[in-house]
Amino acid sequence: MFTGLVDAQGVLRARKIAGRGGARLTIHAPYTDIVLGESIAVDGVCLTVDRILATGFEADASSETLEKSTLGGEAIGATMNLERAMRADGRFGGHIVSGHVDGVGHLVRREPLGNAEKFVFSMPKELARFIAEKGSITIAGTSLTVNEAGTEQFDVAVIPHTGARTKLDGLTAGAPVNLEVDVVARYLARLLAFGAPSAAAGGAAGESSDDAWRSRLAALGYL
Repeated sequence: MFTGLVDAQGVLRARKIAGRGGARLTIHAPYTDIVLGESIAVDGVCLTVDRILATGFEADASSETLEKSTLGGEAIGATMNLERAMRADGRFGGHIVSGHVDGVGHLVRREPLGNAEKFVFSMPKELARFIAEKGSITIAGTSLTVNEAGTEQFDVAVIPHTGARTKLDGLTAGAPVNLEVDVVARYLARLLAFGAPSAAAGGAAGESSDDAWRSRLAALGYL
């Protein structure tokens, strides 16, 4: 598990195609104490260290990972946001990030926003229901807060500290980025897709599945 607080920047040094559509990735990283088998988020994708190198590590990416993320198309030499797995005794400064990318978005434009910058991103339409105003989202492994969300685009504010310490500062219009929606929104959507709660659990007789869940969420102040 990760927090979305990028702790280093690395470089994609090599990508060797492996069997069944996967690939072997070589990542330059500034870490000096990597442990074999540990998890490291690379641009938001959770990868397992399979070989330790003097200047980084190697990890395998499955065909599913390459299809759902930017790792299959990133240019060799590209900068990558890195984050090691969260320590149980550490501060939780971002939000819950699993490292399981949901899809790829693209930077539409950047514009000044006070002492920060407004970044507008496009998103796959199927992710729109998971992205809410003032909710959390992970962009290229970076935990950010959604300012406004539509059906095809959303925007975030990137402060100078975040821009300088991640690859976001170097993004230009059209650049692809990995997106991971908030895990709470993902599970809530899954619940709504299934049966209505029983009357004993708060559902009224005659209510549809969706209506029953919406009634409960409204009562809790979420709608």
